[in-house]
Amino acid sequence: MSDANDSVAQLLAQARLEASIPPHEERVRLRKAAGFSLEQIGAAVGVTRAAVSSWEKPRTEGGNEPRGDQRTRYARLLSGLAEIHPPPASPHRDAAAEAAAQGPADTASAPPPVAPPRRQTAQAPTPTVTAESPAARQARTAHHRHHAARRTTSAEQARSELAAHIDDTIETELARAAGDQDAAAQALVKRAIPDVMALFHHTRKQARYEHTAYPRLPAILQRPTKNDPDLIWEARPSWRHPQLRRSPDGPFHVTALDVNAAYLAAFTTHLPIGRLEHSADGTRDPKRAGFYLIDPPAWFHPDLPHPLGNREEPGPLWIGEPTLRLLLRLAGPKHGLLEAPTIHESWTSGSSEGLLKQLRATLADARTEALEADNDVKLEYIKAMYSKFVSTLGESVHNREIVRPDWTHLIRSQAFANLWNRAHKAHEAGLGVVAVLGTDELHVAGDWRQAFNEGRGLGDMKIKHDREGHPVDYTVKETA
Repeated sequence: MSDANDSVAQLLAQARLEASIPPHEERVRLRKAAGFSLEQIGAAVGVTRAAVSSWEKPRTEGGNEPRGDQRTRYARLLSGLAEIHPPPASPHRDAAAEAAAQGPADTASAPPPVAPPRRQTAQAPTPTVTAESPAARQARTAHHRHHAARRTTSAEQARSELAAHIDDTIETELARAAGDQDAAAQALVKRAIPDVMALFHHTRKQARYEHTAYPRLPAILQRPTKNDPDLIWEARPSWRHPQLRRSPDGPFHVTALDVNAAYLAAFTTHLPIGRLEHSADGTRDPKRAGFYLIDPPAWFHPDLPHPLGNREEPGPLWIGEPTLRLLLRLAGPKHGLLEAPTIHESWTSGSSEGLLKQLRATLADARTEALEADNDVKLEYIKAMYSKFVSTLGESVHNREIVRPDWTHLIRSQAFANLWNRAHKAHEAGLGVVAVLGTDELHVAGDWRQAFNEGRGLGDMKIKHDREGHPVDYTVKETA
């Protein structure tokens, strides 16, 4: 019962904080009083300069309001600035105080008093603002530094506890298997789903909001039958260069590269928090995430695959947030590789890029430790946890704790978008992009180490090996 009371108290505290966000003109005053730029506020809250600028304007002037966790951070920042820079004393209050000090006025000659503007609620007198002494400033700086250190220490401690839990689980299975590593690895893979869900719930304990585990699904996410897919197009690449020719210097060598832990890296993506809501106005709110019905833009680049993958059917299609973000970026002035897609309608919800942040960090740390210790049992266990987490988030009989097929689509789409970005990086570095396949396979011609770091970390690339452990490379002589 105490946990329930704590949750209620947290929700009420969040509601009070978000309800206290001041009017637009006060937001501007607080920022300027503190000497902060729009860029500094945006960096602190996690948004762009333009977003902060829109928050400081009313809707009648083209402004907007913050939402979700960004609103919570912005409200907390403004609340802290209001304590440091309270509003100036009201001139009506100052006039009244001066009149009282001078005694009764001559009512025969004095002009009629001007009534102060009516207020909706009574306000306490504003305390007199005095300059902050050097000692007080030092105390305030140390106070903020202390609490920032405590937050960092708390996050590190939580990750350390989760890491210890993972190690204890592995040791338990090794003991049960009497040291047989193959048997222990098999047992760990079998329990990977409930174990990763336990980790996920633990990482969400201190979250500012709770995600909806069983939202009502729109028709586009409902499968007609068990064997039929829903309507979401994930943009999975399956591409080989269509015009391979003999190079002027003769045949050229191709190396197949492998993206490390592609799905784990894709945990960093914008995920909808609650139930998806429909919109038919053809607009996009960057603070929301979900799915969009678009007209696919034409693609004319001769040496790179279409970012939508191998789409055979013409006409509109439903894509996820990562795919749309990729298309819009490629349509921007920096690249100009295609026309911006036309959005017809959407299903979106308020979103967060940090829903899986701590889970990703925990599994990434454990994966790094397994690689450094050459611990194959631990590495297999970690891989099973993040891969099965993605594959069973939707309607799976193996995971009854959550039904979020929208998350599954978006994480996969993010992995495919990440792979396309790597192909583009290789092309920009002068490499020949020969093939882009699946979730993690990139074939290139040329010195690939000039574009990518070689290793097994999340941001590295490694040479792909076949089942016998041989590197996958080949020579292209002419068009197949």
